Amino acid sequence: MDTLLALQARGITKCFGDVIALDSVDLDVAQGQIHGLVGPNGAGKTTLLGLLLGLAVADSGRLEILGTRVGRGLAAPDGVAGFVDGPGLYPSLTARQNLAALATLRGHDARTAGIDAVLDEVGLTDVADDRARGFSLGMRQRLGLAAALLTRPRLLVLDEPANGLDPAGTRHVHGVLTRLAANGTGVVLSSHRMDDVEALCSEVTILATGRVVFSGPLGKLAAENRELDYRLLTSDPHTARRLAAETDGVRTVDDVERRYDPGVLVVRALVPALDELVRRLVHAGIALRELAPVASPLETAFLSLTESFIEQPTVEGQQESRTEPQEAGR
Repeated sequence: MDTLLALQARGITKCFGDVIALDSVDLDVAQGQIHGLVGPNGAGKTTLLGLLLGLAVADSGRLEILGTRVGRGLAAPDGVAGFVDGPGLYPSLTARQNLAALATLRGHDARTAGIDAVLDEVGLTDVADDRARGFSLGMRQRLGLAAALLTRPRLLVLDEPANGLDPAGTRHVHGVLTRLAANGTGVVLSSHRMDDVEALCSEVTILATGRVVFSGPLGKLAAENRELDYRLLTSDPHTARRLAAETDGVRTVDDVERRYDPGVLVVRALVPALDELVRRLVHAGIALRELAPVASPLETAFLSLTESFIEQPTVEGQQESRTEPQEAGR
């Protein structure tokens, strides 16, 4: 049976004057999937999120959201919510009053909109009657998420949802998004934090200068990555270094960590070659106390796929100036 899609984009192109913000972008996000969107500054992430929220219209291409064609003259369906470049809040109102105002603007009765429930879901019950102007960045992000949840979205579009959150807040938001996906909501999130993307997303799209340079499962991204740097801590660093030099496909890498811990060995290898090195270490009676990638497969692939592109920081700023307000929910 075909996977039901929360959104499907084909050949999406968007220009601002002579600047091509998006260049023939394809994107599929299944219902119940958390899909990561990453890329350098100016890659077109904000532009794409704005299109998904109906804050802008593509110049060409086909966009279907929740089974409905959207675009110029075609209204987006109900069930889409989220924010771009931070949630739009009223600083002089309390968290509860902000949600009540948003519910009223969307044509709902604030008394039955489930405000207390969503405040509890994002962990803001204790500050529900505090004014938003005193909120930290992380608290504002959670209030923005609560505003999106008021609509009971079937597609949730979020820009840096964990921005400003401490570890406990991050874990809380991750739990909210995971539960939404488990109940069938499609989620698209943009983030510069690779750990968040790896923790939450089953698939990822990498953009560079408006073009898709990779889109697919994280596992495929790791498999396509040629080599990774690994940090090894052993009981016999000298012998471990010698064995690494003698193992085909393994190269030792001078790393700043060695200046502070001479017991650390950093090697660059494919997984099969690394497995052979580990086998040799065990055979030589050397204890392997730590083995971990220096950078995650996603971060390594991100740098490899985007390093040849020149940053275009004006692209996203131009889009943002044309898409006020930056919060949406239908």
